[in-house]
Amino acid sequence: MKTLQDFFNKLINEQLIQAVLSGPRHKDGASRVKIRPVELRGEICYQASAFVGTQVLHSNYTREEVCEYMEKALDGSFSQLQVQGTETDGTVLVSKKGKMTIKTRHSSAPAAIALEGTKETAKEAAVSGKGQKENVPPARILSHNRVKQYILKEGLPVPFLVDLGVMTAGGKIVASRYDKFRQINRFLEYIEDILPQLPKDREITILDFGCGKSYLTFAMYYYLRELRGYDVNIIGLDLKTDVIRKCSRLAESYGYEKLHFYQGDIADYEGVSAVDMVVTLHACDTATDFALAKAVEWGAKVILSVPCCQHELNRQIKNEMLAPVLHYGILKERMAALITDGIRAQLLEEQGYDTQILEFIDMEHTPKNLLIRAVKTGRKTPKESNAAMMEAIHVSPTLAALLKMQSSSEGKGE
Repeated sequence: MKTLQDFFNKLINEQLIQAVLSGPRHKDGASRVKIRPVELRGEICYQASAFVGTQVLHSNYTREEVCEYMEKALDGSFSQLQVQGTETDGTVLVSKKGKMTIKTRHSSAPAAIALEGTKETAKEAAVSGKGQKENVPPARILSHNRVKQYILKEGLPVPFLVDLGVMTAGGKIVASRYDKFRQINRFLEYIEDILPQLPKDREITILDFGCGKSYLTFAMYYYLRELRGYDVNIIGLDLKTDVIRKCSRLAESYGYEKLHFYQGDIADYEGVSAVDMVVTLHACDTATDFALAKAVEWGAKVILSVPCCQHELNRQIKNEMLAPVLHYGILKERMAALITDGIRAQLLEEQGYDTQILEFIDMEHTPKNLLIRAVKTGRKTPKESNAAMMEAIHVSPTLAALLKMQSSSEGKGE
């Protein structure tokens, strides 16, 4: 590559992962500058983060401005520029006499690399190219491969996302709802993973317990029926009558004839006799246990559960060896929550499910970020070790009692 301009034309674009200016020529300036593409006010720009002592100063530029910025930096402030892209990497070295050596090569970035969409912290001011602070929304770092893998695409309007306030009518993601957009796509990725477990030659029944405002319920229907062509019958259940009315009106307005919403309690719902998939997101405390027990009773092929407010074991847990730790309320609460979900996962394994505990969304958004994903295989694990642990810490989870009752009923032929 002959000129610096040619170098910039090839590497400084939306395929850029990051560029780093290093080798400072002056002791009193920045030690290095990291540059990466960001989305700000719906537009692509380039954020330069200059490391000056213990401070990090941020400036946002257009593509033309950042190329000019780097050219001036290599002319006087830095002796090296390293660029990493999704397709091409490059290096610019400047000797003491000003001779410039430019090299490019095929990208060394791993296929799964993704700079997660993050927001600046309170200490990181968004600064314009002129160096003046502006009252601008936080910049979102572009996540190249991750964005490409989003199931619901930004820029393509989806009716339910527009009505629920996640998208504008033009398909642009509302800045304050971007986390919700990411959460919906992440959830759909989990569903995409288990699609081979769902039949495509008949109607699939899906139950969503505690559906709430139903962002994910609508997303499931749209993805499975509209995008993937599955014959699905999805039922959303919640205790709040006003929420159910609104969701029902929306489903009717979209022509989603096989998406239904009903007011009711998880514990005593008898609207169906068999289901293919049960979803329960943020059902509080033992409501999750009743939902999981129902899923097992119905022989659900797939279970997706994000538990919430695991209070039951927090009241029960007791162990002499762990007493010094359990003495601290916040530690006891967290341990009880983790143990609750671990026991639930093991109980499902005992019922013939291959069970995983996965991270649902980032901890910064909510501490309730674990998802239990269970796929029925029929291979049951032994009960002894889980039972011994429950005895050792003196806990009797609701799910264990419910599954025992089911087993007893089946044994009696009821």
